[in-house]
Amino acid sequence: MSKLAVFDFDSTLMDGETIDFLAAPLGLEDQVAAITERAMAGELDFFKSLVARVALLEGLEKSKVDSICADLPMMPGAAEVVAGLKEKGYTVVCFSGGFRNATEPACERLGIAADFSNFLHDENGILTGRVGGEMMYSDAKGDMIIRMQKLLGIGREDTLVVGDGANDLSMFTYADTRIAFCAKQVLKEAATHCVEVKDLREILNIV
Repeated sequence: MSKLAVFDFDSTLMDGETIDFLAAPLGLEDQVAAITERAMAGELDFFKSLVARVALLEGLEKSKVDSICADLPMMPGAAEVVAGLKEKGYTVVCFSGGFRNATEPACERLGIAADFSNFLHDENGILTGRVGGEMMYSDAKGDMIIRMQKLLGIGREDTLVVGDGANDLSMFTYADTRIAFCAKQVLKEAATHCVEVKDLREILNIV
């Protein structure tokens, strides 16, 4: 029997927010982090907050972005939880409101089947401050999980979702096992399980 496990990336599979790491070389980390915090708490529209934060990255070299993204800290237990879920028959995927530069190398390392995230637009190797992709809206993850379930022939009873912020709410709607991981209050209220320690291996005790 096949099952589906969908993980958020920032502050779930990865210990931190990719965009905060990218803002650091520009000296804008605090400014970007403040917007991220409000968006994850559900106080700001996710799309508007994403566009505003990416605009601040204009002028950053793409090579710098890629080198930062190749070295992001994974959450404790990330490799173990992916391996453990695969052993239990889960197809493991990642949905991220962040960026492909970060999700692609991390998911390859972790053995995750597919990653869905956004693209930072660049011209001649310099970020333009614009962003595009399938994960830009607050309901994007919910829309994508329905498509994944149809594709794989998996129902909500065999779907596990893990996230930490308000933009994960839409995918929580379509899964019977909903894990809020070190999460904002708005997501905890929609969860079936809450993990309060920074160790993804805790999820293996739930499934």
